[in-house]
Amino acid sequence: MAEAADFQGTSPSPARRWLRRAGALLAGAPLLAGLLQLPAATSAHAAGQDVAQSASGSRTVAVSLDSLSPSAPSDGDTLTVSGTVTNKGKQPVTDAHVGLRVGAHLDTRSAIDDVAERTGFDPAADGNEIDGKYVQKFDRLSPGVAQHFSISVPVGKLHLGADGVYEFSVSLSGRTSTQPWEQVLGIQHTLLPWQPGEADTRTRTTFLWPLVSKVHMTAETGPGAQQTPVFLNDDLAKEISPGGRLERMLTLGKDLDVTWVIDPDLLASVDAMTRNYRIQSDAESTPVAGTHQAVAKQWLAELQQAVAGKEVVALPFADPDLASLAHHGTSVTGSLSQLKDATDVAADTVETVLHVKPDTDFAWPVDGAVDPSIIRVATSAGADKVIARSDSLRESDGLTYTPSAARPIGAGTTAVVADARLSTAFESDLSHAGDGTLAVQRFLAQSLALNDQTSKQRSIVVAPQRMPSASQARAMAQALTALQQSTWSEPQDLSAAAKAKPDPGATTRVPSASDYPSSLRKQELRRPAFEAIARTQDKVDNFKVVLTYPSRVVTPFGRAMNREMSTSWRGRDDAAEHFRDGVEAYLDDLSDEVKLIDKSETKLSGHSATIPVTVQNNLVQGVDHLVLRLTSTNPTRLKIGGDAYDEQPITVSGGHSQSVKFTTSANANGPVTVIAQLYTQDGQKYGAPVTFDVKVTEITATVMLVIGGGVLLLVLAGFRMYTQRKRAAARQDAEPAQETQDAHGAEEGAEDGAEGPGDSGPAASSGAEHGPSHHPQRPENPEATAERLTKESGTRTRADASEQPSDPAPDTAAGNADPSGTGEKVDR
Repeated sequence: MAEAADFQGTSPSPARRWLRRAGALLAGAPLLAGLLQLPAATSAHAAGQDVAQSASGSRTVAVSLDSLSPSAPSDGDTLTVSGTVTNKGKQPVTDAHVGLRVGAHLDTRSAIDDVAERTGFDPAADGNEIDGKYVQKFDRLSPGVAQHFSISVPVGKLHLGADGVYEFSVSLSGRTSTQPWEQVLGIQHTLLPWQPGEADTRTRTTFLWPLVSKVHMTAETGPGAQQTPVFLNDDLAKEISPGGRLERMLTLGKDLDVTWVIDPDLLASVDAMTRNYRIQSDAESTPVAGTHQAVAKQWLAELQQAVAGKEVVALPFADPDLASLAHHGTSVTGSLSQLKDATDVAADTVETVLHVKPDTDFAWPVDGAVDPSIIRVATSAGADKVIARSDSLRESDGLTYTPSAARPIGAGTTAVVADARLSTAFESDLSHAGDGTLAVQRFLAQSLALNDQTSKQRSIVVAPQRMPSASQARAMAQALTALQQSTWSEPQDLSAAAKAKPDPGATTRVPSASDYPSSLRKQELRRPAFEAIARTQDKVDNFKVVLTYPSRVVTPFGRAMNREMSTSWRGRDDAAEHFRDGVEAYLDDLSDEVKLIDKSETKLSGHSATIPVTVQNNLVQGVDHLVLRLTSTNPTRLKIGGDAYDEQPITVSGGHSQSVKFTTSANANGPVTVIAQLYTQDGQKYGAPVTFDVKVTEITATVMLVIGGGVLLLVLAGFRMYTQRKRAAARQDAEPAQETQDAHGAEEGAEDGAEGPGDSGPAASSGAEHGPSHHPQRPENPEATAERLTKESGTRTRADASEQPSDPAPDTAAGNADPSGTGEKVDR
């Protein structure tokens, strides 16, 4: 009847027919079971149950496979599987048990990917449970409650066949009140590598073990001889402390056969932490002292032991972003020079800190993604090997196996192509133990499948993410330990892999720029970032030429600019910009410590005078190779040094100031603007100019005549005083010595005695001899007048000396940099 309801002339669709039959089977199953008193349904009924389970029930319970040991079992081993089951539904699960299932043998790497990504139950692919003896039962699973399970089974009971990779599943079966028959309510798929005997050919596997971190150090250093470094934060201390990401990478990696890939900036930063260092708290506060010296010393000591005798590859300092530089930085002058500097300093840093000689011939673009411009930039600093990845350099469809990593790509450059599946196996969140176990099994399965592709011996490279988390590092170490104990793989250094004979069928074509992943391109540093770096470099070049110890500035700022190009800024544009701005602002602050002191309006009286200008140096070190230029904007009215401007060399000790004087000559009255500017010896302006006005007042010819007449009168008065004294002395010598004077002599003597030394009249105060015509009421005699004028003239003469009491000393300690007072006068 149901079929009759379909359109005439057509038969029921297969899907509809299948659903109707399945519904009929399900509806009749309870009746048949009761009549026949069978514990299980018929085979058709079981098939219907499996379909229903695959559609819905297999996700009712979450199954977590937390441990599978051994990861790659062999003959005679006992496989132990443990984990948890959690009821995610709203109804309790009863009569439940956890069982193990062995699925199909997987012949291809893509089939392994399919199993790893599958979540539901497929009875055809997942197979039947193994012997019912190896299960763990649960009477009841309450909603939301996790319960632990652990099952151990001899490998022989798994009935594994040929060598290779098998699908392996852990399932939970049980009943619910709405579906009271046994069904698979949850399942977790994984992979089981099976290679009990020695493989005919072993794959040579290179595993890169990266020690890379974010940028931690600023350009700022303390003023002392040790130049105490300043860190952005204390995150690095957390990473190298017990349980931290870098501590785990070191502890786990030291017992593995790996190639250490190290960012020298990380070593320099940890090494700086072994001594006094400071940490920025915020922009307004003074950095606080760091306290993790002991942790830094221990981490470095352990790293030195771990890398002894191992291959160490040094990235350029601070791990510069090669793709960003290739796509946005090459058009900015000096960007490639920054990469060259970062490469040059890498080997010295690693050798100094770790006491091993690193290999600096390798470049590692982000995620191994390359295009022609990236290859050119990567090799521009001297590297002749580029670590790429197989999802970038894709093989042709005609190649049925994974080729060796090394392949020549032209111009003497070798691309070392890491396997993408193996390299990305640990990129997901592996903080949960179950996720880590699945990643390990998938990695081992892919490795074995790769080895089984051909009888050729190949060199395979694994290049994981740059900064694995602690949980990712743990999974990597677990997988690598199992791989190194396996029968199909053997370890190899990166340099050996790069020198291996290339596979003639492997691709050597570098993909075009249009093939570069857009997801990676969106995270790149843009052109303004490289322009900011170039601007900072110009300022450093301008600053260093005036310093007596330029290395104290060139080195920290050079490393800071390397850090501005770091790969670690990807996806953190705001943080990257903030770091660049901080470096440039700090450099500006240092440069401003050498400056001209402001001057206010200056008065100039006369035809010629000197103008002092002061240079202040608040740096710890001295400055040299500076030139101070003083320029008149109106040389017709005021000339400096006989021309429009004059220059003088400047040398100022640290913490001092230096005043220099410029000779000027005035030709007319009025104000003139004067500009003082510091220059480097190569003619580049240094610092901000100081501009001030000079008010010129010319001395007229009439005033000069008056002054000249006054001087002549003083000379005549002095001559008259001299002659009068000489005449008085001659008269005293000519008078006879006698006891009695005549009446006229007695009267004259009485007049002279009236102004003796004991009197207090004007004559007494002057101390001069007076002639017969002197009288107390008369003005001061000419001799006294001349003597007083002579003293005043002497005072004026001293006042015209070239030095004023207020002039600054030629070299003084650093003082107040405020501008000079209003109405400042210059020397004449």
